[in-house]
Amino acid sequence: MKLVFATNNRHKLEEVRAILGNSIQVLSLNDINCHDEIPETAETLEGNALIKARYIYENYGCNCFADDTGLEVDALNGEPGVYSARYAGNNNDSEANMHKLLQNLTGENNRKAQFRTVIALIINGEENIFDGIVKGSISEIKKGDSGFGYDPIFIPEGFSESFAQMTSEQKNSISHRYRATEKLNDYLRKKYD
Repeated sequence: MKLVFATNNRHKLEEVRAILGNSIQVLSLNDINCHDEIPETAETLEGNALIKARYIYENYGCNCFADDTGLEVDALNGEPGVYSARYAGNNNDSEANMHKLLQNLTGENNRKAQFRTVIALIINGEENIFDGIVKGSISEIKKGDSGFGYDPIFIPEGFSESFAQMTSEQKNSISHRYRATEKLNDYLRKKYD
């Protein structure tokens, strides 16, 4: 089976390909010559994932899936949430986003947070949604240099290391994207194997 993953993010693509293994050929937007900037204008993660998947399905005729991920911080009423990638401005600057988040949590004792990924799948016009959540907390300082996005300041529940201090295998075995992708994988195996 071939599915287009509606992303240009190399890190996400590698993560999802590693999780899905060889049973599904995952194509990138680049692989189908899609260089469009798909606007993410919804107020929810589900909405943005569906916008991207529907865009590819309607304009390229490919069975596909898309995701949207947000970091939801308790003390900030769920911020940055759907705006996680552009929390500090529209240029998707991870360093600026982390800096703003840490500043907004200065002096705050409640550092509980969760990462949530929503995947929208469209096959032959049929839409399905899968989600994955990993709970954790926000560290006071950045730790580690692997991963991407907020990984250096997110410590998953039950661990003392940040996502950025873990190997990709460790992170992929517990992450929000892993949990959502596993649900996608289970669905595909049951329905199409």
